Formats: sequence, C-alpha cells, structure tokens
Amino acid sequence: MLRWTSPKGLTALFAVLVLCACEAKPLPTADVATWRAEKDQFMRSSNSPVPPENRAAFPPLAYFPIDPAYQVPASLAVARGNDVLQIPTSTGQRREMRRIGTLRFMLQNRELTLTAFVDASENDMRRLFVPFGDFTNGLETYQGGRYLDLDRTASGAYDLDFNRAYHPFCVYNPTYDCPYPPKENRLPLPVRAGEKTQK
Repeated sequence: MLRWTSPKGLTALFAVLVLCACEAKPLPTADVATWRAEKDQFMRSSNSPVPPENRAAFPPLAYFPIDPAYQVPASLAVARGNDVLQIPTSTGQRREMRRIGTLRFMLQNRELTLTAFVDASENDMRRLFVPFGDFTNGLETYQGGRYLDLDRTASGAYDLDFNRAYHPFCVYNPTYDCPYPPKENRLPLPVRAGEKTQK
C-alpha cells in the first residue's frame, strides 16, 4: 500500500500512480444523463424527500453541463485506526462519521484531497461518502455543500466524477438531517459540475 508520509516528490509520485491506476477514457455522457433522468423520476416518486404535496409539480433538477474536465482519477490512501469525526448537520445536530481515507487527485491543474467517510454507526464500508464544499456554494450551488458517493475498490483507484455531485435532501425538505462537509473537504476553487441550484 502506498503511504503519503512526506510532501517531497509528491507531484511526480502522484502522476505515476494516476497513470498506472487509471487510463484516460471518454466521459460516459449517456450514463450521466441517464442517472440524472432517473433521479428526476425518483424526486417525484413516493420515496422522494420532496413533501408529497409538491411532488407532482416538482421540476427537473438543474445541473451544470456535463464536462469531461471534472471526471478525474483519484487514489485512496487508507486511514489507520478508527478515526471518528463529529460533523455538524443542517438541523444543528452532530453526526459521527468514520474517516476511511484520503482521496488524492488533480483538478484544474492543482493537487487536491478529499476525505472519504462512512457513517460510524454502519458496519458496511463498501460505499464511500464524500461531502465537499467549493467556491460555488451559496452562489450557484447549495450553501452547505454537495455530495459524492463512491463504490469501494480493492485497488484504491477511483473515478472521481464531479458531474455526479448532488445536493443533500435537506435542500428539498428541511426536516432531513444532512451533514455539512468538514473543513478538510472545502476545495479552494469553483466546481462547476454536477447539480446546481434552481433559477
């Protein structure tokens, strides 16, 4: 397993890892479009977070145009131990989330990281939760940030596709308790991909 113990030589090592782990491939535009269409159907279904009286007239979700530049390879450096973080939520509560590891990737010619979590009360670690904030929050996207979900891989290599970034359910219904991205997951740039606020 590769451990990131020093910033020295990080750029070169990261580039080698990414090239070995993930070959460049075209963005599956049709897959993203299908995923978005299915979510629109879900938002009007009986399981939707939208209040029942608003579901029938609920409009399609708004998105930035699909952009291949926001689909990037990432590597996961797994965290040691049982590191649990208490994350504030939209209802003023605290949610215990376990740090699984750090995703390292390049975006807009910058080396960046995001922490991947699982709910501390869950034993299933096959699905990673990646809440993040960026400079679009409060302007073009929900002020509290957005989410990505990733299926766990054995290799530690991931396809990080911000075109699939989505708003938490509390955007549509304030009774939902949604964790905010922690400080370590606040990206220092605008991510104009994925879901955006309705005009």
